[in-house]
Amino acid sequence: MSAHKGKPPAAGGRPRTGARVAAVQALFQSEQAGENPESVIAEFVRHRLGPNEAEESYGEGRIPEADAKLFARIVRNTAAQIESLDETIGRSLAKDWPLEKLDPVLRALLRAAAGELASPKDPPARVVINEYLDIANGFFVGDEPRFANGVLDALARAYRADEFAPAPAATVPRA
Repeated sequence: MSAHKGKPPAAGGRPRTGARVAAVQALFQSEQAGENPESVIAEFVRHRLGPNEAEESYGEGRIPEADAKLFARIVRNTAAQIESLDETIGRSLAKDWPLEKLDPVLRALLRAAAGELASPKDPPARVVINEYLDIANGFFVGDEPRFANGVLDALARAYRADEFAPAPAATVPRA
């Protein structure tokens, strides 16, 4: 797979997208540094989320417009069920490509999405897929977004099959 773009994707006035970008970064940090998710949430809320007079941009990992409550909920929900989420993600991957082999940012993105999809049905699965696909396109320059799209679709169908059920066929009265 390819390289990272080097900076997080911009949420551009979309607080829910900003929350998801931050959740991916926090899950990545928690895994890579072996930090407790609650500590990472606290650090992000204090130092990375919301506007900063000195720096209003996405530089240095700051996400000026992010829904802090959604961010914390995604990270907590994902961390609380990481083993079962990993099992479901693993079933969506090729047998010779285990979750551990994925790029760690991509792994964090899939975990965050799975955490949302495994939770109550708001927002709809298609919204979750689109949001994380936008984030994947912001983080990666190669095949990862296309790969993520396939896995996200499989995860959405695994967690919310009812949202993808075919519409009942219209019955036509016989003459």
